[in-house]
Amino acid sequence: MNKQVTIVAVDGPSASGKSTVSRRTAQAVGFIYVDSGALYRGITWKCVKEGVDVKDAQAVTNLLIRMNMELFLRDNAVGYMIDGEDPGQEIRAEPVRERVADIAAQQAVRVYIVEKLRMMTKFGSLVMEGRDIGTVVFPDTPFKYYLDADPEERARRRAAEIHQQEGTHDVNAVLSSLRRRDQKDSSRATAPLQIALGAKIINSTGMTIDQVVDTIVTDLKKAGAVPA
Repeated sequence: MNKQVTIVAVDGPSASGKSTVSRRTAQAVGFIYVDSGALYRGITWKCVKEGVDVKDAQAVTNLLIRMNMELFLRDNAVGYMIDGEDPGQEIRAEPVRERVADIAAQQAVRVYIVEKLRMMTKFGSLVMEGRDIGTVVFPDTPFKYYLDADPEERARRRAAEIHQQEGTHDVNAVLSSLRRRDQKDSSRATAPLQIALGAKIINSTGMTIDQVVDTIVTDLKKAGAVPA
């Protein structure tokens, strides 16, 4: 890790607001935004595209060996290409959404992605969101946050996102999907979702996005990580 950069780790379950909060925090303090989940979705997308069974660990490992993920900086965020192709919004579609937890549970995938995430310090100081940023990827950063919200609130948020993207809006179905994802994320053998030692827990159920961002930015300013 580049010792000259600052890492802000924002962990938490699906639809807890990590993406919006992390992106806005990065903008507020002039850091680079990283959506670590997008990389896991990218590998899932590649599996779906090539017909690889996401539950077949050996087949997925073989895919990782032969594919090339190239990192780049775009609009103050880290993006990537897989074998020269940008998957774009396809990583947000249902075929990927319903399979990504199986991909994220595999040790070979997590080792591959963690290496890619740590390489991103070459771009500068980062606000990185995910599920194991403060526990596994950058456990030594002093700036760790665990963002959470009530399941029903998270389901409403995710359903609204899906409605905007796909025109569907079934909160109960989304809630069931989130609960399945939570169970898989929390019980997997490799890097399960958990609160990092020393992380500040923020329950955003009754908070606006701006309030959550202000909480993190204020902490960074008090610590001298960014100008007051």
